[in-house]
Amino acid sequence: MNKYRISAWAAFLAFVCVVASCKTLPDADRLPDQPAKATPTVATPRGALDKKKASALLARRWANATPDLKQLAVLEEQATGVPLIAGNRVDLLFDGPATIRAMMDAARAATTSINLETYIFDRDPVGLEFAELLIEKRRQGVVVNIIADGVGTLATPKEFFEHLRAGGLNVLIFNPVNPAQRPGKWQLNNRDHRKIMVVDGKVAFTGGINISETYANSSLFRSRMKASTADANKVGWRDTHIRIEGPAVAALQYAFIDNWVSQEAGELPQVDYFPRLAPAGDKVVRVLATTPERDSEIYKALLLAINEAKKSVHITSAYFVPDQQTVDALIGAAKRGADVKLVLPGVSDHDFIKYAGQSFYDQLLKGGVRIYQLQVAVLHAKTAVIDSMWSTIGSANIDRRSFIHNYEVNVVVLDPAFGRDMESAFNEDLRDSKEVTLEQWRRRPWTDRIREMLSRLTEYWI
Repeated sequence: MNKYRISAWAAFLAFVCVVASCKTLPDADRLPDQPAKATPTVATPRGALDKKKASALLARRWANATPDLKQLAVLEEQATGVPLIAGNRVDLLFDGPATIRAMMDAARAATTSINLETYIFDRDPVGLEFAELLIEKRRQGVVVNIIADGVGTLATPKEFFEHLRAGGLNVLIFNPVNPAQRPGKWQLNNRDHRKIMVVDGKVAFTGGINISETYANSSLFRSRMKASTADANKVGWRDTHIRIEGPAVAALQYAFIDNWVSQEAGELPQVDYFPRLAPAGDKVVRVLATTPERDSEIYKALLLAINEAKKSVHITSAYFVPDQQTVDALIGAAKRGADVKLVLPGVSDHDFIKYAGQSFYDQLLKGGVRIYQLQVAVLHAKTAVIDSMWSTIGSANIDRRSFIHNYEVNVVVLDPAFGRDMESAFNEDLRDSKEVTLEQWRRRPWTDRIREMLSRLTEYWI
């Protein structure tokens, strides 16, 4: 091997080490298995409730829940360090176009501020309509701040964002791909995959939906990837979002402002981003806003909930490339007698992720996990409902990229009534899905097996 080839390999390995840093996920054996206290911490706008008041509030909110819910809430707090927030209204948004309409309606009603954080902001009919609405709100005196990811918006023309800036909007491109635009702190591999919109500090939206006619995954190599099969070009996209009112809105507002500050983008315009928030409903939630510097709280919360599951684990995952600990947890829940079902993509926009995830099917099916592939849409939702009382909706996929490298946000809702809504949504997806059996799976073509093996080698990056 000549010296030039050696130098090239050395440069490539150095790039891999710098960009990837080979960070690992938390050790499942170190997750708490015994609650350190009887009652979880419950935060309010005036501070944390004392133990007696917190216990009384949760007794009212969780009157129809099993005793396991309080124990899981305590264990999750121990694992994540994040308190519960009481007094919220949480609306499940199951339809993409309806969600965009709800977000636009909220934006139209804004009087002081709109903070929008998105992985993708496309210059398509939806993106253009949204942009013109935001510009009009700025003309009315509303402060509008936008964070859009550098990789997620690679295919969006620069002129689009210049148009927004010319309209008076404050636009931040998060971790630009060009290192000259982020000197000294270039972090190509750390993407902002969050989807947050906060209006007047009082109403918030979050989940999996980008500002786009279609949605795309969080791969480092995504750019503007089109659906990878002919069928995927003919169907719509299936995603899930939530609308929140109440004290939890402040946690999402803080996540937005913290990300803005972390980019050293200058001071945000002065406005009351944190108005006093009265209780708006009876939902108790936990807001998990993770960064590459934190300890994978979304991953730990999900793994802990699966490990504590007694009756059911129902997961809908757009990009499912689990680590072995997650696989073991799912199989463990199935062996304990829980009904473990996964709704995964039948039509995908990303072959690498699809085949990397399918490389785990044999082990999961053999372990008693039931797998269904959604047939009627490109799946982009990232949700789970466990024992019909613990639910999570957010931006994080079940893969290393989301848990280790991305900036993500998931909301955990601890509520049996909301859990029933989540189960209804899951069952609707189930009706539009085809079950994969172990016998059938083992008859798949060898070409697919080779694709799975090769794609599995790329799982750290996709």
